[in-house]
Amino acid sequence: MKKRFGLLSVAVISTALILSGCSTSDSATSDEAASCAKADLATIESGKLTIATGEPAYYPWIIDDAPETGNGFEGAVAYAVAKQLGFTNDEVVWVRTTFDSAVTPGEKNFDFNLQQFSITAERSTAVDFSSPYYTAPQAIVSFKGSKIEGKTSIAELKDAKLGAAVGTTSLDAIQNQIGIKPEVFNDNAAGVSALKNGQIDGLVVDLPTAFYLSGVEVTDGLIVGQLPSSGSGDQFGLLMSKGSALTSCVSAAVDAITADGTLAAITDKWLATDAGAPVLKP
Repeated sequence: MKKRFGLLSVAVISTALILSGCSTSDSATSDEAASCAKADLATIESGKLTIATGEPAYYPWIIDDAPETGNGFEGAVAYAVAKQLGFTNDEVVWVRTTFDSAVTPGEKNFDFNLQQFSITAERSTAVDFSSPYYTAPQAIVSFKGSKIEGKTSIAELKDAKLGAAVGTTSLDAIQNQIGIKPEVFNDNAAGVSALKNGQIDGLVVDLPTAFYLSGVEVTDGLIVGQLPSSGSGDQFGLLMSKGSALTSCVSAAVDAITADGTLAAITDKWLATDAGAPVLKP
């Protein structure tokens, strides 16, 4: 059995950030709300809600790579949104996609997808996003004995070999915040393999994933530190095809579970921790 890792005090941080996230449906009229009735939703399969996630899907987002259980932060969020839209758990159908294929234009095989998609202006030209359901900082995973163990500032990382998954905010962070050329991987799993093999000194991921990787996947793993906030943070949204008829309703559902405390409770259950990661100095 995999050991539980320590996640940052995300309960406090993410709850505050989530609640401060801008809503796309605050001014929805009663007519718009009525159009979100289950019978009126244009889902891929009538009477079903098809939700996608990655393969594999990692703890704490999905537990034991089994999204259908609803265990894990994103598994629980998915079912909470489904319930808000009027779907029971047995009316939810799960499919798997790669991260890269999901963020590119084109027809999708899901109604919405969640696998820590950061909301960016560039991606929004190709796909739709819901209101944010989580805001996460970026962090650097390494291992004991690495050349970056014990580093406390970004300046000390200028000579490090850091990697991240393609198309992620983590990749942008290496380039824009640390100012070095990153090693690019197809996904986090490939990045972890490279870290284990000593091909890179550190892997940049969102902080909850960093706690999991350092505590479970990487032998003698550690978190060097988290990158300073670049503003509003790395906001995750449910992803839909561009111009999806479901976008406003899915956003309204995220807004609703935020307002009624459901999202905060899910965050507290799956992303709470008594451990932290130091913020790296400039």
